[in-house]
Order: sequence, then structure tokens, then C-alpha cells
Amino acid sequence: MIGKEIRLERIINRNTGKTVIVPMDHGVSSGPIVGITDMKKAMTQVAEGGANAVVVHKGVVIHGHRKSGPDMGLIVHLSASTSLSPEPNAKTLVCTVEEAIRLGADGVSVHVNIGNDGESRMLEDMGRVAEKASYWGIPLLAMIYPRGERIKYEYDPEAIKHAARLGAELGADMVKVSYTGDPDSFREVVKGCDVPVIIAGGPKMESDRAVLEMVKGAMESGAAGISIGRNVFQHSNPTRMVAALAMIVHQGASVEEAIDFLNGNDGGKDETNYNRPNKRAAA
Repeated sequence: MIGKEIRLERIINRNTGKTVIVPMDHGVSSGPIVGITDMKKAMTQVAEGGANAVVVHKGVVIHGHRKSGPDMGLIVHLSASTSLSPEPNAKTLVCTVEEAIRLGADGVSVHVNIGNDGESRMLEDMGRVAEKASYWGIPLLAMIYPRGERIKYEYDPEAIKHAARLGAELGADMVKVSYTGDPDSFREVVKGCDVPVIIAGGPKMESDRAVLEMVKGAMESGAAGISIGRNVFQHSNPTRMVAALAMIVHQGASVEEAIDFLNGNDGGKDETNYNRPNKRAAA
């Protein structure tokens, strides 16, 4: 499994054991929304901020949008649906593990929504992907959300605990789930999952403070990192937002410290270095 270990180190910081991932797969589901109209620019901005990895669809790699800015891990997303579909929660596979490997991926990801009529097929797809990913030694990130007809509240801690555990039991190396809203309940999510748990960013939030407080709460609960898209690439300064998030994830910075940095009250610090641990994080 040395191949998987090497690839994981391109996604998860080997010194902190944490990760800052920026998903940019929204073009398939929602079209060229604000922030990712120019993918090459968007990816360069988050790379310069110190993102550990991005999640994109195969066409982004094929068309060379990754060939600028600092290096970062590449996760190719295998699942898709569109907001125009009568069943937007029903994800289908549009790429294979082997194709992702040929494109140079460091990892692959699948999206599963539970609690809807398409659940059984999505679970079957994930099972097949997990088998192939294990065979080829490539990390699998499972994005699992309670969404559908049988779900009354998709942020219900019990449902999210179930989603995280499901991903681990079906062979994911990392799981991405929604934050439950408070550290105590999310601590139970992490406790019940045998693989690293990463939080999703969700819809665009009203303030930077709300995003940073969510991330701080998740990290205090034992999360392994974040996977935040719109609250990064739709920010007025995506590079600095990534760096502020990395301060919390990798250095254990406070919300106030991150806000000061985001507002430029940082004494001229280099905003590209916050995915590296400092002495406080290593202690």
C-alpha cells in the first residue's frame, strides 16, 4: 500500500495530518458560476493560498487548467448530476479510477446521497470504486450527505454520524460530511468513524467569521480538515481566504487571528505559507 501512502501525502499534510481541500467540481452541477468561470485563474488563486488539494472533474485536467501556480494535490471527481435534472440527488459515475490515474490524479472522489430513491445504485457505484481504488493504491474521498425524500433535516447529527460511518465501512480513505453545527455533536461524528473526517463548506455563508468559526469548531472536534468550495472561490480574495483557513487547520490559530490576517492586519506576513506547521502546531 506504499503507493496509497505516497499519494495521501500529496493530499494531507504529512506534518500536521490535516488538509485544506478546495472542491471546484461545481461546473457540472451548476454551470460556470461566479468564482470558477475562469478555472485556470481560480485554481492558481487557491494554490497560491496554500491549498493542499483541489477536487475537479476530468475535463479540467484534460484542458490544462492546472498548469499554473504552486503545486497541489489533484483529486478527480468521479460522480455527477446537474441542477437541471428531475433527480439532482441521484449521482452517476462519469469517470473511472483507471482514467483518473492516467490523468495523474493523486486521489479520486465519489458523491453519495443517502435517504432517497437512488441510494442503492449510488452505494453500488461506491462499492465498485472502492474496490478499484484499493487495487490501484489510490486514495478515495467519499462525499456522503443525507439528502432526499426520507431526510427531514440534512444536518441532523445522527444522520451525519451514519453518513460518515457508512463511508468508512464501504472502504473510503477519507469521508467528507456536513458540519453538524456545534463541536460537541461533531465530536461524536468523528468518534464513530475510523477514517479521517473532513467537513464540507456548504452554501455561500453570510460572513467570513461564520466560515472561520465553523472550521475552528470542526477542528476542535477532531476533524482532519476541510473541503470548502464556494466560501473560498467566491470570496473577494480567494488566496487570502485559503491562507486564513490554513492557519486554523494547520497551525491551530484562533478565529480572531485568522480574521486579523484576512483583513490585512498581519504585519506583512507571507500569505502563501499557512499550510506549513509552525512550532505551536508541532508541539
